[in-house]
Amino acid sequence: MKTALLTAILAAGGAAAASFGSESLRLPPDPLQVLERTCFQTAAPYAPWIDLRADVAIVYGLNPSLPERLKSWRERGYLTHVMTGVSWGSYQDYLYGRFDGANHEDEAQTERNGRKISHGGDVYYMCPGENFGKYLSQGVRRALEAGALAVHLEEPEFWARAGYSEGFKRQWRRVYGEPWQPPHASVDARWRAAKLKYRLYREALQQVFDSVRAYNREHGTRVRCYVPTHSLLNYAHWRIVSPESSLARLAGCDGYIAQVWTGTARTPNLYRGRLKERTFDAAFLEYGVMQNLVRATGRRVWFLHDPIEDNPNHDWEDYRRNWEATVLASLFHPEVWRYEAMPWPRRVFRGRYPRSAPPGKRRAIPPEYATEIQVVLHALNAMNQTSVRWDCGVQGIGLLASDSLMFERGDPEPSDPHLSHVYGLALPVLKRGAPLTPVQLENVSLPGYLDPFRILLLSYRGMKPLSPEPHEALASWVRAGGALLVWDDDGDPYNRVREWWNTNRLRFATPRQHLFRLLGLEGRPPGLYAVGKGFVKWVKADPARAAYEPDGDRRVVGAVRELALKAGIPWRETSSLILRRGPWLLAAGVEEADPALPARILEGKFLNLFDPKLRTLRRVPLEPGKRFFLLDLNRAPEGPDVLLAACKAVVTRLTIDALECAIEGVADTPGILAARIPERPRRVLLAGAPLADWDYEPAAKLLRVRFENAAFPRALRIEF
Repeated sequence: MKTALLTAILAAGGAAAASFGSESLRLPPDPLQVLERTCFQTAAPYAPWIDLRADVAIVYGLNPSLPERLKSWRERGYLTHVMTGVSWGSYQDYLYGRFDGANHEDEAQTERNGRKISHGGDVYYMCPGENFGKYLSQGVRRALEAGALAVHLEEPEFWARAGYSEGFKRQWRRVYGEPWQPPHASVDARWRAAKLKYRLYREALQQVFDSVRAYNREHGTRVRCYVPTHSLLNYAHWRIVSPESSLARLAGCDGYIAQVWTGTARTPNLYRGRLKERTFDAAFLEYGVMQNLVRATGRRVWFLHDPIEDNPNHDWEDYRRNWEATVLASLFHPEVWRYEAMPWPRRVFRGRYPRSAPPGKRRAIPPEYATEIQVVLHALNAMNQTSVRWDCGVQGIGLLASDSLMFERGDPEPSDPHLSHVYGLALPVLKRGAPLTPVQLENVSLPGYLDPFRILLLSYRGMKPLSPEPHEALASWVRAGGALLVWDDDGDPYNRVREWWNTNRLRFATPRQHLFRLLGLEGRPPGLYAVGKGFVKWVKADPARAAYEPDGDRRVVGAVRELALKAGIPWRETSSLILRRGPWLLAAGVEEADPALPARILEGKFLNLFDPKLRTLRRVPLEPGKRFFLLDLNRAPEGPDVLLAACKAVVTRLTIDALECAIEGVADTPGILAARIPERPRRVLLAGAPLADWDYEPAAKLLRVRFENAAFPRALRIEF
């Protein structure tokens, strides 16, 4: 956009322009690169076919080649971070005693049948012992000495089916001061095993954070620490325990990468009794819970996208459709404007799929998809917009979610296999066009955390509050005017685990009873009650049943609507979600929407970033399942300026009769650039040579230029 960036370039004088068209042409410095708006991760050194021109290259792996790999990206103008796995990796030095003289094979996560859980060979998922964090710190020090600006400690994961190793038994005795119990022996043993897993990775990461902080003090540096992690919803769904929200309270944790992508979001869920993939809906909720993980904490989060996924047996059409769904779902959370554009560029730009097909039937990335990915990537740099406006159903609805969703996922009495105690409440509201978001229960006591919400949904089916503190905050929020829907039958077997609500001086059968005492509703039957300026409605039912029943969604929506109207909140249902972020318009037709709700049609002048040809749209019907990432030309700069490009495009000179820019993109992919110019150009030059592949749309004053991308800067000159 023609904003501070162009102003800064012009103010910098003729330095950038002086080399225009010469062999020494370089991309001018981007003053906003320090914001680290976009990044990607790769284990490879710089290569032209992964020259994404994001702000940050995250280099994966702590092996001896790390310094040279980091250097190769730094020399190409990237800010450089480092990423390494936490729960698994090439930890043979630690396993076999070469680190501290002690054999640690018994710290491999182990199943009930004695089988170690492996990522391949002796690359085991680890149960962190006392020295594991020290071992990780030693590896991380290599990244610090190589000049990394930040370290990403990826995926601290403990499988629900684990908990049987000798190492885990030792940790049980250390923490609980009692003999180990098999996790499957009782709900109490399952709960305590999960809490211990949650704690062990938090302790290990704190050791690493402390080591990095000590290095910073010694060397006067400011290396940051982030944790790339799946969402709470996905980890619970996949039966994995991870520290999640507790990390944001650790000294030295600077934030997260929200690892949400097709592979997580396509996990089937139930709605109206039908089990199927609902990638957009699940991604919307996954990104939402990750955003609410850091909101009001001062931590940073990037949202991950992946143009393919870990499963190599889908075709490109599948990858593209689901990538668009996840990208758009992420953009519906305007508080976040940093993105990891992809985790592994090699498998995107060099992979052939589906892998299950015979070699002759496998296809490389379609050229138009390579173009579309780059258009979107570079537009993501402009998502930090202050003007935000929704056009949808009721706003300000949240679903409370605790980290303990991960604790009830194993024998003897696991919670619903499809996580229906979450989706049974969330999907009926989201399907009515209301941008419901999961709200981190552990964070509700933070100042101002609940301010954006007018209605909260809560069930202790499948999760429990980890302390009584959230109940104090919820009770205060209700009395101040909030509306709380409690959908719980008190029938969860985990209500009877040894926990704060039934120990010491407290003798509650369920944590709900403790909350209701604070609300002044102790002993009341199910119903709707005024509490201070707010309201509480208790529906005594299992929320999972609402997902299994064909009309369960109507019962949930009816209860939410009744509560909203009682609280004076106007009720609105829509068949679409529409969000404006500055000149960007995000629009999705809701799948499985009520057929009685009319479909919206957007009218105006738009460019759809999911169209690699960037054709102008004047009518955009938001039919069910249709998704659009639009640039509203009526709100875009009048120009002359570059609006969109499937490459890095930096304006270097603007005169009364010409627009000049430097462009650089992924080698050997089709590039396109859309620019606003006042009249049909006299000519377009690329690297000094006339370019013939362009068209001009007078009504929109829009020029589209097409070219083959190159992984080095070239001069593009548009004369008018």
